[in-house]
Order: sequence, then C-alpha cells, then structure tokens
Amino acid sequence: MSLRFLSICLALIGALVGTAQAQQGPLRIEITEGVIEPLPFAVPSFQPESGEAGQLAVDIARVVSEDLTGTGLFREVPASAFISTVSDFNAPVQYADWKAINAQALITGAVNVSGNTLNVKFRLYDVFSGAELGDGLQFSGTADGWRRMAHKVADAVYSRITGEGAYFDSRVVFVSETGAKDERQKRLAIMDYDGANLKYLTDAGSIVLAPRFSPSGDRVLYTSYESGFPRIYVLDIGSVSRRGLESAEGTMSFAPRFSPSGQTVVYSLTTGGNTDIYTMDINSGQSVRLTNTPAIETAPSYSPDGSQIVFESDRSGTQQLYIMPATGGEATRISFGEGRYGTPVWSPRGDLIAFTKQNKGRFHIGVMRTDGSEERLLTASFLDEGPTWAPNGRVIMFARETQGAGGSSSLYSVDISGRNLRPVRTPQGASDPSWSPLQK
Repeated sequence: MSLRFLSICLALIGALVGTAQAQQGPLRIEITEGVIEPLPFAVPSFQPESGEAGQLAVDIARVVSEDLTGTGLFREVPASAFISTVSDFNAPVQYADWKAINAQALITGAVNVSGNTLNVKFRLYDVFSGAELGDGLQFSGTADGWRRMAHKVADAVYSRITGEGAYFDSRVVFVSETGAKDERQKRLAIMDYDGANLKYLTDAGSIVLAPRFSPSGDRVLYTSYESGFPRIYVLDIGSVSRRGLESAEGTMSFAPRFSPSGQTVVYSLTTGGNTDIYTMDINSGQSVRLTNTPAIETAPSYSPDGSQIVFESDRSGTQQLYIMPATGGEATRISFGEGRYGTPVWSPRGDLIAFTKQNKGRFHIGVMRTDGSEERLLTASFLDEGPTWAPNGRVIMFARETQGAGGSSSLYSVDISGRNLRPVRTPQGASDPSWSPLQK
C-alpha cells in the first residue's frame, strides 16, 4: 500500500452507468493511487421495535453516519433525496429507488429497548449489485451505552467495505487544559474517539503530562508534578484509583509507556543530570537500565511484538530517532532528514513509526518505515506534536497549538496519507492524546 497517495477506488462494480463488466462485482473501497470521490451511502433512520426505542433509533443512525463520513471515504446521501423509506427491517429492499439517487451502499437497522437492555441489528446492502454484503449482525448492551452500539455498527460497515480494521469503538485519554497560556491548569480526561462521553480522571491541583493507555485499555500511565518532581503514576480507569511507580529520591521519571504485554513499563529516568531509558516490572517495581550514554534519551515506544523500542536521543548532536532491542544494546539511527525528530510511536500494524518533526521554524507530524525510509510529513503548523495511532493504524491523532500569547492547544486527526485533517471536539483546550485499543 503506497503512503504517497490515498485513493478511494469505488470498486462497486456497477456504479458506473453503462459499464456492463462492472456490474458483476461487490461493493468495495480499495486504496491505490489517485483520489476518487467518496462512496455515497444512505442510512435511513433505524426502525424502533419497542415503544422506548424511537429516539434512540434516530440517534444511532445519526452516529453511524457521522462515523463513516468522518473518515473522508464516505459521503451520506441526504434523507431529502430518498424516494422510498425503510419502514420494516425485514421488508425487501427497493434497490431501484436507492440506485436512482446514486446510493451505492445502504445501511438499515432496527432498535429494541427492554428495561435497560438495548439491542441493535443492522444490514448492509450493495445497491448496484442488489445483494446484502455479509450477514446482518446484532449488538446488545445497556441503553445508556447506545453510542457504543452505534460505533460497533459503523465499525462493521467500515471494515466490510474497506477491508481495514475497526477503530470507532475506542476512546482517547488526553490532557484537558484551561486558563491563560502561561498559567495553564491541566487534568486528565477521557472521552470517546469522537469527543463524546467526556469524563475527568484527575483534578487540576498539579501538572499532568503524557497519559498512555495500557494494551487492555483499562489503565493509564501518566506523569504528575504533584510532588514537585515528575513522577509516574498508573491509574485504573474503572475505579479512578492510582498509585505511583517506585523511583529513587532525587530522580525524575517521565515519558512512560506500557509494553505490549501490559506487565512492563518503559520510561525515562533523570538522575545526576543524565537521562536514560529504563524498564520496570509493574508488579515488583524492579527496574532495568537500557541505555547508558551522556545523551538525553527519552520518549520510548515498543514495537507491537515487544521485541524492539524506538526512542529519541541527541547522542549524534541533534534530536534524532533510534531503534534498539527491547532488552537494550546497540541502537540504530533511523532518521536522517533535515531538522529534529521526537516523540516516536510505533504503529499497531508494525509497519510505520509516527513522529514529531521540527524544521525551519515549523512543526510536523510525519510517518516513516521502521528502517527510516519513505518519510512522509502529514501536517505543518506553528506547533504540531505528540502523535498517537488509531487501533487500526490508519489514522493519527495529535495536538496542535496556535501562536501568540492567546494561543490554545487542541486535538486533530489525519489519515496516514495526509488527507482528511480534522479537528477533534473537546470542551476546553487539549493536548497529549493517547488512543485506546478497541473496547472489549
């Protein structure tokens, strides 16, 4: 798959009028070269199958539509263009009516509420071939978790049409910021990937930095200055309880990340004026030093298989990216472009490393292969930093800060092709995002 171009190949064979050969294949978005218009789809309001389900049926269909259109790969056909409606989930589809308005995909659904139990079922149709794509699915949960059910439907549709992994049913932990630029109050917050269901995890009593999800999504590592020095804490999201990880007096620990197993933390430790990378067993507290140079070595991130660590270091004289074995040892430099590189993060797919780059007064979010080849800059602004990967390795979220005394920080997302740059909704300023794995 080329990183230089994103194309949305509308291989809904039959979508092009008069192409007889095209009428024999299934609905599909493929990624090749060039850019083609997003795939048009229709989502009639889902059908309520109980008296309490009326508004939820409308709301769930709306969130499904927002998820799909937010990718930049899909375009919703408005309800005002509909010729027919879907009044019965089990009724035959009037394909001619949807084909006439160029809806290439049709999503229908039904919602049932019994007490606090919510059931959502849906079907996906290829309009031009006149066939259902896969079997219909049903999701169950609580009524107050209706947004999760909507995200699950959208994930299933997205994956069936694109072949990509899902990512809508996920969350983001970040630093919520309020106050003037030179007096920022910061606290940890968590939300759905799209900004909904915001919840604060800490108060604003002390500076917090760099929250990072565990592989299971139930814990968060972060750095706090509440003791006067940076120290790493691990927080349980469900109970919002926390504990500090052991660090010797007079040292500063920061930039933590979990290993893929969730049992080890890799982090930076400053002692005696020197900053190196260590690992710690999260249960026993036993630490192992991985680097031992006069340079500043920080921002470590594991490969998905846990065998390697990418990190930033100024051992060559400027801030660059290096890869070493997860047990320490010789490190190999992988960044060789102009400027300085930092905050590397390994893709969940294992094929790419995202990073922050500073060059000629501008900041960029970029990606490169794990050997440093095929570097591609996705953004450019006064200050872009701190990339984090969506669970499917297709989208990157990061923080952007505007210039000047009144500047503020906010979250953005972008496709790894550099397309579809979008702001992420938060109630206040936001920085340091970390994307969770898919929820269980």
